[in-house]
Amino acid sequence: MEKNRIAIITARGGSKRIPKKNIRDFCGKPIIAYSIEAAIESDLFDEIMVSTDSEEIADIARKYGASVPFMRNEFTSGDFATTDDVLKEVLLEYQKRGIIFSQMACIYPTAPFVTAQKIKDSLKIMDEMKADAVYFVVKFSFPPQRAFVINNGILEYKYPEYEFTRSQDLEAIYHDCGQFYWMKPEHYLDGIPEKVRIPYIVSEMEVQDIDNETDWELAELKYINMMKHKKIY
Repeated sequence: MEKNRIAIITARGGSKRIPKKNIRDFCGKPIIAYSIEAAIESDLFDEIMVSTDSEEIADIARKYGASVPFMRNEFTSGDFATTDDVLKEVLLEYQKRGIIFSQMACIYPTAPFVTAQKIKDSLKIMDEMKADAVYFVVKFSFPPQRAFVINNGILEYKYPEYEFTRSQDLEAIYHDCGQFYWMKPEHYLDGIPEKVRIPYIVSEMEVQDIDNETDWELAELKYINMMKHKKIY
């Protein structure tokens, strides 16, 4: 049986820096709920599943409309498993069940800035550009070319060739938002390398890495601001 698209929300239990990070209350509901609801509202997926090793996360995921058809294995539940390991496990498990997907989306569980409209817009870009993947990215707020390093207590430019270059004259450099991306399953299942990656550029006001309490507070402030200005596109 061939299905079209799957959304995989990766939500391991046991966060050390922020306890129960993936299900902690964020502006009124568990933060993972935003990822699930955006996927549901987009109306693009045949399957919206949460990959987890936690029964508590699984229960909350089901409450908000996601499926948890199986739990992670011992390796993908460990500290050294990568997101790629988790995604491959999910796709292989569905394959064992005779289910194959042509497109997949990875949505992080702490990504309240991902909206249904962004999911739809980025898929449209992927299809129109015939891309292998679409990544949510944001521009570095300060050019990395002007970074410093410390050598034996001495402050030095990492890239001395840019010491006297104006910031506005430097090439813009982007990084992953840590929120969402589209890919084709064969890159995981068959080891086919990506040839065409397309960026979906997100405003810095809708991006926040959440690793500590200050990050959490900033994310809530940015989310409230986004909703206040109805920036849900």
